[in-house]
This record gives sequence, C-alpha cells and structure tokens, in this order.
Amino acid sequence: MVLPMLHGPFGEDGTMQGLLEMAGIRYVGAGVLASAVSMDKEYMKLIFKGKGLPVGPFVVVRDRDWPEADGSGAAAVAARPAAASAETERKRVLDAIGELGWPVFVKPARGGSSIGTSRADDLDGLYAAIETARRYDGKILVEQAIAGREIECAVLEGLDGAPPDTSMPGQLMVDGGEAFFDFEAKYLDDANGMAIPAPIPADHLDEVRRLAAAAFEAVSGEGLARVDFFYTPDGEILLNEINTMPGMTAASYFPKMWAASGLSLRELIDRLITTALGKPPGLR
Repeated sequence: MVLPMLHGPFGEDGTMQGLLEMAGIRYVGAGVLASAVSMDKEYMKLIFKGKGLPVGPFVVVRDRDWPEADGSGAAAVAARPAAASAETERKRVLDAIGELGWPVFVKPARGGSSIGTSRADDLDGLYAAIETARRYDGKILVEQAIAGREIECAVLEGLDGAPPDTSMPGQLMVDGGEAFFDFEAKYLDDANGMAIPAPIPADHLDEVRRLAAAAFEAVSGEGLARVDFFYTPDGEILLNEINTMPGMTAASYFPKMWAASGLSLRELIDRLITTALGKPPGLR
C-alpha cells in the first residue's frame, strides 16, 4: 500500500494514481478523476458550480487567447500584429476580465503552493501577472479578488460508507492579520499560523464544514482533502479550492486541524491507511 505524499504535477494530478492502479497497488487518497479535476482549478470550479456550491467569479486564459509577450507591457503587446480572430479572442478575454473589476489574482490553473500567483491592480499589472503564471502552465485563471479571511477545513472519507468527516475549521493568519497568503507566507515566515477554531460564528463554522464535505463529494473525493474558503465581512462563504493531498508534516495545517478536533497524527495516519486497505487494488 502506497501513501503518496506527493504534490503538484505527476504526484497529485492523477498520473501517479493511474500508475498505481495499473500496477494493482492500493494507495491512500483520491483516485484518478478526483485528483485530475481537483488539480485543474477551471474544472474544479465548474464542478462546484454544477453542484450548486458557491465560488467566486473567474476567467480562464489559454495560450491561444494570449500572444507571446516580451515584457514590454500592455501597450506593446496590444500593438503587435495578429490575426483578426486572435485579436477578437483577446478582446473577449480582456472584456471578461474587466467585468471582474480590480484587483484580480492571476494563477496557473494546474499549480499549487501559490507558485506563479500574483495580484494585478491594473491592465499593465495583468499582462505581467499572466506572463508570470504562464511560466508554470499554459492555462491561467484570473479570479476576482475576494475581500475576506481565508478559512480551511480538513476532510476525511467516512468509514464504512458513512458521509465524510470534517475537522474544526481554522483561519490562516498572516503576521497576525489577513493578507495574500503567497509562497513565502505559507512556508518561509515563522510569524504566520492558524487560529483553530476560526474566529467566526458557530453557525458559520457549521456551514464551512457542510460545504467542505459537499465539495469533497462533488469531486468524488477519497481518503483525505483540505478545502479552502473565503469568508467575507458580511458572512458570505465562498469555496476557493480543494487540495486532495494536503501537507502532512508536523507544521502542516491539515493534521493541526484534526488534532484540534481530537484526532492525533498517529490516529490520522492509521485511519488513512485503514481506509486505503479497505479498497480493492486496480481500477477504482
């Protein structure tokens, strides 16, 4: 039995899971489909929307929508000769992004750990942010900036066919407050942490847990996941994303949320292994 503590492409996107199924080896966590759609933020959000779950506005930018850039800024790129159809498509994308309002966040569609993610406050910033994200993926997500706190909830597959279990949600804290939780803030700044339980009303904590379980089931999750939310000042709860193989170190928030919910790391790993051993090897 394999516990695939791997993140990003070729680890968390269904490719490793498919290899293990072809080899007839049991493994912990989401299957091929759930891994693939959860890694691709476009399809993840489309599934959430299709299931009636709340997500923020976004626009997808593919390679064919955007010209190659030389870092000269929006004006230089716009002035470059291009086929009429390409110009029309680019204008459509820019118009759609314009409807999101400023600022926006730009990220690789199939990335993680906030690598390649940046904030754009105007059109020149947008062009620069898209070029940054394109270093990591040919498909980009441009998302409306959501004013609010970042809330997370850990999920475990239910035992013996029961619904998923959810942890007490936590709120990410950046330097004691709320800010853009980028790669440096996540992994390099010791001043950051998580408040568990998240300091929001009890009924909103319950709603976060309900939505986390619903998101897990929407993508056909298995084993474990961490579901991330935005919590706005007026109490609106929006799904940000689902992570099918969250960090499992002593400093990771997934085991910390379960520890605060009464499940130790040893018990957590035991449950993951027991759940995986209960599944047949091969194609799920």
